[in-house]
Amino acid sequence: MEYLPWGNKQNLTDDEFFNRNYELDNIKRLLASTSQENAPDILLTGVRGVGKTEFLKKIKRDTEGYLTIYMDFSNAMCFQKRNMSIIGLIEYYFNEIIKECEKNNILTLSTKINKFFKTKDYSIKDITSVNGFPVPIPESKDNTKKVLDFVLNLPNEIYNENKDKFKGIIIFIDEFQIIKELNDYLESFLWIFRSYAQNQRNVAYVLSGSMSLQDDLIETIAGHGGVFGGRMLTLNLSPFSKQTVKEYLNEKSPNLLLTDKGFDRFYKCTSGLPSYINTFGRLLPKDVELDDKTVKEEFNMLIPNIATHLLTVWGRLSLKEQNIIISLLNNPLKRKDIANSMKVTSGSLSKSLIKLQNLDLIRFNNNLYEISEPILAKWLKLEYENKGVYPYRV
Repeated sequence: MEYLPWGNKQNLTDDEFFNRNYELDNIKRLLASTSQENAPDILLTGVRGVGKTEFLKKIKRDTEGYLTIYMDFSNAMCFQKRNMSIIGLIEYYFNEIIKECEKNNILTLSTKINKFFKTKDYSIKDITSVNGFPVPIPESKDNTKKVLDFVLNLPNEIYNENKDKFKGIIIFIDEFQIIKELNDYLESFLWIFRSYAQNQRNVAYVLSGSMSLQDDLIETIAGHGGVFGGRMLTLNLSPFSKQTVKEYLNEKSPNLLLTDKGFDRFYKCTSGLPSYINTFGRLLPKDVELDDKTVKEEFNMLIPNIATHLLTVWGRLSLKEQNIIISLLNNPLKRKDIANSMKVTSGSLSKSLIKLQNLDLIRFNNNLYEISEPILAKWLKLEYENKGVYPYRV
């Protein structure tokens, strides 16, 4: 019987969740200080596919006695509509808090009413006449400072009104790296967020995002020179080790018969990332011996099924962005060399390079740009070998 979940499944059962005991115990001990009025702020990092979302949801399931709120910034309307703004993120943050409160039978109607009146500026738009009496017609508009103050103070207010029910509040914010798309307003948002978070002694924040250890955003948030001034705790979820993958497959898919070299190839193909391990493991034939050659052939054939999320991202890129990635397939390059290969000016690449880094498709390392998704690179090379053209249109 197959016990491997699909790689894109984000709500694992406790039976499907494997390993990570050390990391779970570590973060649970840190969060326990929230009940002692010493709530931590934590940044959880890890590359795409390493299992951060499942990890956060596992912590949320296991945490008792607290109001736990999970939100995914990539679901914010302002991000989905490519209209990123601080206020857009704050509105999403407010709505997710209200939803969780309602699930926990915490009254929120008064909060919604207060927000309407306390975060707006009112003025007289016009005056009309009703039966000879002048009647003012009001209009309102959001006051940004009032909105930020009301919403970012809200978790603390909720705790103060419900401290007899909860030991504290833990807020998980997933896909936090999308704040990169705030561009010039990124640091402003972080400073605003920090100014409220640091004074909330019973509200813990766990921020998570797809970031390699070389990502500049980590330094901006949690470095000694960053916005949180080194006071934010940073934890990294690493890919599974070879031994962990072997134990995982033996337990969850015992009829997957890999030779020693077949297993080495399997590990190399999946890079120890649970999302790839699960999908590739499910798709491989069972009850037949799989050696190095067979696993390699199966992987090359199944790449479109294993990396569907990457292919979706690729299909949404502009032609310029796609050509930048193609220029990096064989070797990391300097910016001027990318421009020369594309026969464009170096300055014209700025926005595209920033976007590709924000999507974690490329990274800047030792003054060179390089592809950060090896499976995407492998797929592109195979497509060219098989068809003689790169798949600009998927």
